[in-house]
Amino acid sequence: MTGAILFLSFAILLLGGVPIAVALGLAGALAIWLADQSIMAMPTNVYSGIAKYPLIAIPMFVLVGSVFDRTGVALRLVRFATALVGAGRGALASVAVLVAMVIGGISGSGPATSAAVGQVVTKSMVADGYPRSFIAATVGAAAATDILIPPSIAFIIYAVLVPGVSVPAIFMAGMFPGILAGVAIIVPIILISLIKEFGGKSRQRDPLSIWTTFKEAFWGLMAPVVILGGMRIGAFTPTEAAVMAVVYGLFIGFAVYRTLTLRDLYEMLVEAGELSAVILMVVALASVFAWSASTLGIVQPVALWVVGLGLGEYGTIALLMIVLIIIGMFLDGVSTFLILLPVLIPIANAFHWDLTWFGVILTMKIAIGQFTPPMAVNLMVSCRIAGVSMESTIPWVVWMILAMFVALALVVAVPDIALWLPRVMGL
Repeated sequence: MTGAILFLSFAILLLGGVPIAVALGLAGALAIWLADQSIMAMPTNVYSGIAKYPLIAIPMFVLVGSVFDRTGVALRLVRFATALVGAGRGALASVAVLVAMVIGGISGSGPATSAAVGQVVTKSMVADGYPRSFIAATVGAAAATDILIPPSIAFIIYAVLVPGVSVPAIFMAGMFPGILAGVAIIVPIILISLIKEFGGKSRQRDPLSIWTTFKEAFWGLMAPVVILGGMRIGAFTPTEAAVMAVVYGLFIGFAVYRTLTLRDLYEMLVEAGELSAVILMVVALASVFAWSASTLGIVQPVALWVVGLGLGEYGTIALLMIVLIIIGMFLDGVSTFLILLPVLIPIANAFHWDLTWFGVILTMKIAIGQFTPPMAVNLMVSCRIAGVSMESTIPWVVWMILAMFVALALVVAVPDIALWLPRVMGL
């Protein structure tokens, strides 16, 4: 009964407009109080929830995303990708996906990528003959690759919460599935563009030299190399890599492009501090929710019930896929992991699934939810920038969702898509 109160109170608070962090903390506290457990353990759980060394990387990766946005890296990447891809039907839409994937190797937040890419490409895509609803669908779907391509805040949270999974290993495991997801999204974009004759209509398009635009975008293209390459050779840990990424971004902004000022730096620090505080507050109070579920003995019975359904491995994965995609419509990846991992990990252990691979497919499911209406967080941002309603994107975004399902099915059927790279790299 108390377990039902825990989840029901959280759902009621969430639907009532209460912030996620507060809803998690209040629901956990209420359940513990009604069960006559020690409410004084809450402060300890709040502290222990965020007193983890890898979490230091979160504010740094949030900051580096802001830095690269303000330095003009996204615009230079768009120009280079446009020169590389060309100017035909669906070309500029494909560029938006490619740029989102590169930015995914710099930042770790889907909504942030949706905002950065949307602000850069929307005006150009409108001039090139794309409907605004299609632009919003493209950018929202493309931004979903951000939590798959390392560095990923969701991957960091997963590695912190799951014993035996290292941050470098799951970073590398997400690389090929993230690229596969990006390619999967591009396929329906090109097909729709060819059928509906989207793109290739801008008369103001200047011929772009691949070499010239490459030189302009070079420093941005090197950012993922610096971050991931440094971790690979052992020059720094994932947490230190986040700091190095910030230093690298500031160097580009102040010394190379000279687009940053001290006022910009102050504003970026404030912005990153506020966003990081929101994320870490969710982490801290979600630990109260998870502790409540564990203390009340809810986790194990739910896990045993799911395993006992007799659906087998693929049937269970299909069930989890449906549940997580629905939840992903309403919650971000970090919140979803914090709430559900205590239940999901025992299920994975019961089937002897590789926990690194399991983390990747969970994240892919959450990524699909982030651009699945009605509460898609990425799509919400891109629609606001494009000036359209979310309902208008449905005829386009449904095909991108189906394409991502195909990519997810491939990773489920062929685990080596995720596990080959970390295995080769000895992680």
